[in-house]
Amino acid sequence: MDCSKDIILQNERISLHPMAKSHAEMLLKFVLEEPEIWTYSLKHLKTELDLKSYIQVGLDARAMGITYPFVVFDKSKQAFAGSTRFYNIDTTHKTAMLGYTWYGKEFQGTGLNKNAKYILLSYAFETLGFERIEFRADVNNARSIQAMKSIGCTLEGVLRSNFVIDDKRRDSVVLSILKEEWFAKIKQQLNDAIQ
Repeated sequence: MDCSKDIILQNERISLHPMAKSHAEMLLKFVLEEPEIWTYSLKHLKTELDLKSYIQVGLDARAMGITYPFVVFDKSKQAFAGSTRFYNIDTTHKTAMLGYTWYGKEFQGTGLNKNAKYILLSYAFETLGFERIEFRADVNNARSIQAMKSIGCTLEGVLRSNFVIDDKRRDSVVLSILKEEWFAKIKQQLNDAIQ
């Protein structure tokens, strides 16, 4: 994945734009007004400075070629909805992780996430030729785990005590989609779900 290029991915419902510092203004309301978004996040954003730091960390990782962060724009509502990213990009082994996904409350449960995942997985498997996309979530985040299963992810197991959040250890669920699974059934199933 060439992280030096600006990539805009889209369909009729949403567009995914390369994250930029200027997006802080459009995303700030989610930090200040919807603290529950960050309950299971590795980073709890509470202030404008937190958000700017979150964006800068993503941009720095993009410059190193290991992350590609996007902001998600909902075309039907004409509003920015949240963020998602490829990370731990490994072009040698043709793998990446897909996560750091969050949306404002009004966008949750609207089909926006399935659209984003369809676009991102299509790009990963069909354009980039990746072989495996991995997903992770806090073991207690039932909503996120169910969302990942609903797009066709296979549960692989649990990484015990693999992260520290606010001085507490977190167990992470690991799920994945393989390239052959994408072409065999998941692409069609996810396409049907967003129609």
